[in-house]
Amino acid sequence: MTKTVIAATLFAATLTADTQTLMAAKGAKIAHLFCDQKQLERLEAKSPREAKAKIAAQNLCPHINTRQLDAVALYVTQKRSGTNTLIETLKPPKDAKCPICGMFVAKYPKWVTVMQTATGKKLWFDGVKDMMKYYFNHRQEQLEKILVNDFYTLKPIDAKSAWYVIGSNVYGPMGEELIPFKTKEDAQTFQKEHFGRKIIRFNEIKERYLY
Repeated sequence: MTKTVIAATLFAATLTADTQTLMAAKGAKIAHLFCDQKQLERLEAKSPREAKAKIAAQNLCPHINTRQLDAVALYVTQKRSGTNTLIETLKPPKDAKCPICGMFVAKYPKWVTVMQTATGKKLWFDGVKDMMKYYFNHRQEQLEKILVNDFYTLKPIDAKSAWYVIGSNVYGPMGEELIPFKTKEDAQTFQKEHFGRKIIRFNEIKERYLY
């Protein structure tokens, strides 16, 4: 084992969970700015050490230093393994306010959504509709995660992979809502039971649906 590999292994082992979270967030920001995003998405690595070696070998992040490469490797590994739990559950702080309507989000746990930027900043919303209003007006922000609650299970799911029912007779805190589901089958069941007008995906959401 080379001195470089030994140093990388010891370095990763000494990081606390909080430090790893912060470092992974920095790695995400560096990756967005300086790395080949498409190739990083395809990179298979079981450890930060392996990720670091592959990133360097394939020159996926030219012009970054060793410390920055450590951060990117940690970010890539956690993201691929599913352990990048920067947001584990949708439990907003009691004083968190929706940046669109100003309401206290914690009062509406069933409807909570969250965006997390590459720097670790969390933005909480009291429904998909307000979340999307913010999204359309801040597309330039680098977003690490966008999570919504599955309507049936109330478990967090990736907003971009969810299925949404619009125009149903179920209303959220801000009135008519986009109701998210993990599976198309659940969305279809809800649509039939609650007279939903349409089922759409994240990239099919139009601004006119929000008003």
